[in-house]
Amino acid sequence: MTTDLPSRTDPPAVVPRWEWRAFGDLADEALASLRTVAPAVSDETYVLSMWTNASVKVRDDLLDVKVLRRVDGAGLQLWTPTMKAAFPVDEAYVAAAFEALGLPEPVTGRPRHTRSELLLDVIGAHDELRLVDVHKVRHRSVLEGCLVEYTEISAEGSSTWTVAAESPDPELVSATVRRLGLAGRRNTCVADGLKALLGWRPTRYAVLDVGTNSVKLVVGDRAGRTELDTAVVTRLGEGLAESGGLTPASMDRTVAAIAGLLDDIRGRGPVEIVAVGTAGLRQAPNRDDFLGAVLDRCGVAVEVISGPEEARLAYRAAVSSLTSGGDGLLVFDSGGGSSQFTFGSRDRIAEQFSLDVGAVRLTERFGLAGAVPRETVDAALEAISAELGRVAGRSRPDAVIAIGGTSTNLAAVSHGLTTYDPDVVHGTVVDVAEVDRQIEEYRRRAADERRTIAGLQPARAEVILAGACIVRTILTLTGQQAITVSDRGLRHGVAAERFGG
Repeated sequence: MTTDLPSRTDPPAVVPRWEWRAFGDLADEALASLRTVAPAVSDETYVLSMWTNASVKVRDDLLDVKVLRRVDGAGLQLWTPTMKAAFPVDEAYVAAAFEALGLPEPVTGRPRHTRSELLLDVIGAHDELRLVDVHKVRHRSVLEGCLVEYTEISAEGSSTWTVAAESPDPELVSATVRRLGLAGRRNTCVADGLKALLGWRPTRYAVLDVGTNSVKLVVGDRAGRTELDTAVVTRLGEGLAESGGLTPASMDRTVAAIAGLLDDIRGRGPVEIVAVGTAGLRQAPNRDDFLGAVLDRCGVAVEVISGPEEARLAYRAAVSSLTSGGDGLLVFDSGGGSSQFTFGSRDRIAEQFSLDVGAVRLTERFGLAGAVPRETVDAALEAISAELGRVAGRSRPDAVIAIGGTSTNLAAVSHGLTTYDPDVVHGTVVDVAEVDRQIEEYRRRAADERRTIAGLQPARAEVILAGACIVRTILTLTGQQAITVSDRGLRHGVAAERFGG
């Protein structure tokens, strides 16, 4: 975390502000009044980094640094000014700026740096940094107490528009974004927006899917190659149904797992990281504690996406990678805290929704972590059927595609895989008889006994029976006799949309 330094310009105390910003096509009637405000013009030099999206710039002969301190569940970002130093700047200020940029302190042999020395000799000579002269035409206004800024940004022959809302009050920012008709757009900071405008990004990307039961990671490059595709079971949502919140233990082990994954991939070079959170984080009232812990330890902001957005992205990943008979498709992803359903064709989504039916929640509700009598399974199936009622009463789909850990484990067990092979699992057809066979096998065994089953990921031993019951119920409600399993999931959909991966 960047060290706060005293400002050498001695400004009044700065209050951290919650911010929301969007770039691109912003020709909305709600913004028309902002364009009538007399503009203010400025020229600034931004320092972009391959490692972070910190705001480091030179403006009015001052070295100005802001760092991201928090991201809340609504996606708002809390930015805190940590430096506003007049040139020449001391070594300590240079070190703090480089820390914000994600790089070690440069060895220059100079106790102080002029503007040109810092920008040209130190920063300009660094391959993983880029100096960008930015011209801004700002239209600023205050909308019911919230500062709103509508700005044209020009840099290196390219230009774009951006609108921002900021205030110390996050509720006011959210309300202002809704009032402007811009809710649902992704919050993008200035550094990230400039990188997109200039097409200057790391060639490698990573997408984290922080789920209720597991953390999944895919790492690839913009040429379409996959470097790593893995998952770690962390049980983030363990006890959520009972306690009403994420437990300290589940948060600690999930943050530790994320840190371990990211330390490994960052050790191989610059990488652009996107992290999304799903049902467990949507449901937990204390999710901001977890989001803050991930940001503090890992330097990554987790975006908590909606159920429909999760379903849409998962659908995109599934249908693009499988050939199925017929055009009427159902793609579902049964996770630890919820299940996402998308009905459509290969090139069109007809309907999508999310239901709060997940393997972790059902395991805790019916005690399915170990051996249970058949009556308990029947009671769980009956309850699942009632809670998935929205899936019933439709035309029978031509194919049902299943994604997520439950389905890939069912496929791996059906093959008896001692080592998981995504190429074998992807496209596997698991029929009703096989699902029923596995349900019966799981319900007769304690968790430790389930761990001996070839193909079953040991960390899923407690929740696999509940997951299999969800899959069985979906087949019953749709009138289908089998699922086709896709090893591609939400993380691949995010990668395709954000990076073309």
